[in-house]
Amino acid sequence: MPHVQITMLQGRSTEQKRRAAKRITEVLQEELKVSPEKLTITFVEVPRDSYARSGALISDREPPT
Repeated sequence: MPHVQITMLQGRSTEQKRRAAKRITEVLQEELKVSPEKLTITFVEVPRDSYARSGALISDREPPT
């Protein structure tokens, strides 16, 4: 059973995640012959103050998008 986990900053809408899940499923079905019924996808949303890059919290570096 294939599983895809996407870790990202909080802030995407349910509709954005819905579209991403659909497209990811389509690509894996086409390219890797994965059965959609066996594929699971997890979106892990991380708060900006719990994600760091180059030694600095994202919340201290970048404005929200």
